[in-house]
Amino acid sequence: MDRPEVGWIAAIIIGGLAGWLAEMFMKSNTGVLMNIILGIVGAALASFLLGLIGVGFGGWLGYLIAGFIGACILIALARMLSGSRV
Repeated sequence: MDRPEVGWIAAIIIGGLAGWLAEMFMKSNTGVLMNIILGIVGAALASFLLGLIGVGFGGWLGYLIAGFIGACILIALARMLSGSRV
């Protein structure tokens, strides 16, 4: 029997890790909650965009990679919209 709450917990943990890695890579300072949000939303965004060109990720490692890529995209977009370079 599947436990859906385990999926959400894993998404939060992996999303937080992906957001934190993107925060370090992009030299940003967003905080723990924003890291989780960036990782989860970033994974959805990257999975969608990469799916358009036929690239798919699977499993927790794929979700982590997609979350990292997507979070970096979101941080870059936020910087572009705010006019911030750092």
